[in-house]
Amino acid sequence: MTITPPALSVFEALESEVRSYCRSWPAVFDRAQGSRMYDEDGHTYLDFFAGAGALNYGHNNPVLKRALIDYIERDGVTHGLDMGTTAKRAFLEAFQDVVLRPRDLPYKVMFPGPTGTNAVEAALKLARKVKGREAIVSFTNAFHGMSLGSLAVTGNAFKRAGAGIPLVHGTPMPFDHYLDDRVPDFLWFERLLADQGSGLNTPAAVIVETVQGEGGINVARPEWLRGLAALCERHDMLLIVDDIQMGCGRTGAFFSFEEAGITPDIVTLSKSIGGYGLPMSLTLFRPELDVWEPGEHNGTFRGNNPSFVTAAAALDAYWTDGQMEKQTFARGQQAEEALRAICAEHPELGAHHRGRGLVWGLEFADRSRASEVARRAFELGLLVETSGPEGEVLKLLPALTISPEELDEGLRILARAVRETA
Repeated sequence: MTITPPALSVFEALESEVRSYCRSWPAVFDRAQGSRMYDEDGHTYLDFFAGAGALNYGHNNPVLKRALIDYIERDGVTHGLDMGTTAKRAFLEAFQDVVLRPRDLPYKVMFPGPTGTNAVEAALKLARKVKGREAIVSFTNAFHGMSLGSLAVTGNAFKRAGAGIPLVHGTPMPFDHYLDDRVPDFLWFERLLADQGSGLNTPAAVIVETVQGEGGINVARPEWLRGLAALCERHDMLLIVDDIQMGCGRTGAFFSFEEAGITPDIVTLSKSIGGYGLPMSLTLFRPELDVWEPGEHNGTFRGNNPSFVTAAAALDAYWTDGQMEKQTFARGQQAEEALRAICAEHPELGAHHRGRGLVWGLEFADRSRASEVARRAFELGLLVETSGPEGEVLKLLPALTISPEELDEGLRILARAVRETA
């Protein structure tokens, strides 16, 4: 289809230059349902973006929408800070019964604020408070948020530069495969910890993504994650897993670290934990780490009751029978096969794919090509973003509820976009 960019005068006149996604997708969207979005001119788009992972259950999921409408129509509490409400109680009970107890996870639940970076800031603050140390270790190409503490453990130079002040008390280490497997895992990290002359203060914690989404769909091996957990235990460091984008079933299991068989000390969740795309985040931690004084960490919007409602509905609808995990693996295999075929069709592009569950990346030798393919895909009616430090990776993030037919349609559009930009 041919898409004419709309007149965006009000956006250009009033909105800050910081806006980004609207530059890649010059349309004015009007409505959305499931895996499709519709602009005001009637064009239809398949969504392989899913709100950057905030819409694992699709747009306006009917089950979650019904629960939300019912709650609003009966004048349920909308804003309650951290007061006890029936909506919060129902979510906590569902989270305990459906998520924590079946996995034998002992976590306390903290509502730190509405966004992922709020959850990360709380995790870093708690780790430093518990251990009495300020240093945090993160990994190359990590992304943990845009507030200052989260930026200090983020790798992307462009995003870090926006801070305007030095980002301190964070030390990067090589992520899995970063050194092309030429160096044994954690050799450099272990050496620095053991050497009194290394200049590395003993860290309070290590923060890691099991799959680096913004960093380029870099997938950590289960054995690497187990090695990291063991290293943290040996050196009295807390292990924080940032599951903001890869949790809530994105990689298959509810938590992305389940495959590795580890139990992090602290876990951060956001994006799809609210179910419907409403703001909500959690910081989970072992009970012995709950050393907060009442009100020591707070925020006006840490008690988003409409999010509690849709979050509980999502757990009940999708996580009580094990079918969502199986479906995600099946859809992931479908995506992997299509990406493998694209790479085989275009050996001249030096493309390769990687991912887990329903998060996949397609990287090209020519680092500008991913943006060209994404632009052509938009023209053909597919929303797909890029990731990686130079935007060199096409990032596929469809809703977990996408049908096999819709997934196939989107993958065929993607293959055509690659073909027409080769």
